[in-house]
Amino acid sequence: MIEALIESEQVCVNVWNGAHEAEAHQVLAGLPMERVSFHRIPTNEPWCRDHGPIFLTRQLDPKLAIIDWDYNAWGGKYPPYNLDEVVPTRVAETLDVPVFYPRMILEGGAIDVNGAGALLTSESCLLNQNRNPNLSRDEIEQRLRDYLGVRQILWLGDGIAGDDTDGHIDDLARFVSEQTVIAVIEEDRDDENYEPLQENLSRLRVMKIGDCPIDILTLPMPRKMVRQGLRLPASYANFYIANTCVLVPTFADPNDEAALSILQNSFPNRRALGIDCRELIWGLGTFHCLTQQQPAT
Repeated sequence: MIEALIESEQVCVNVWNGAHEAEAHQVLAGLPMERVSFHRIPTNEPWCRDHGPIFLTRQLDPKLAIIDWDYNAWGGKYPPYNLDEVVPTRVAETLDVPVFYPRMILEGGAIDVNGAGALLTSESCLLNQNRNPNLSRDEIEQRLRDYLGVRQILWLGDGIAGDDTDGHIDDLARFVSEQTVIAVIEEDRDDENYEPLQENLSRLRVMKIGDCPIDILTLPMPRKMVRQGLRLPASYANFYIANTCVLVPTFADPNDEAALSILQNSFPNRRALGIDCRELIWGLGTFHCLTQQQPAT
């Protein structure tokens, strides 16, 4: 992943301490390390999309700010999470940028934005009682507007089988332009993902961004993956959009090439790069979960 990204952008890697950083240097030996920098911030989990900072760009000086949402390890599933919970503020201290506190639990993988005022999310995650039981839907929407600067919030329904996040949007549907959403679909009617993904597609078909209907593209699902009796949440929608490429998880699956082709057409000015994620998905996430973009200043 880093080998692909350093051709596109500076890569920041978070490590536990100096020994961990030395281990990372060994793994990355032979790469141009001037393109890689390290933060030493201890964490409980590697999934920085969810516990890490969400960056905003501003017209003020400094031009970046960080939102530090509350975090409880996907509804309290994997304690302890005390180290993860403070990562955004630690990053803000390192970068010397302002940090704001909405006082609401939100993981980065639960939302996707088009950069022009629209936000996609899912009811199964954001309205789950294990996140913000004291907040109403309207109150959650208001915090999203207040702290992310969005105007329109688009709600999908349920997530995919095996997803321990209760339905993160980054496995379901993603913006590929201001007006275009790419949504995963399951073609096997007997698969447990078929109905919820069809329901999400039906919702998208009646949604608008501003006064215009959403342009919808569809992305296939890989075949059902099971390991040690556990269904894995493999999805091609968990791609990461870099400056010059798009990192696409692949699974040695017949649909890999079709997914890469669709995403390449969706990002004509970037190269769609497929990387085998059969081991990474055993951690129940892939590239979008493992990364968090930091805007240039």
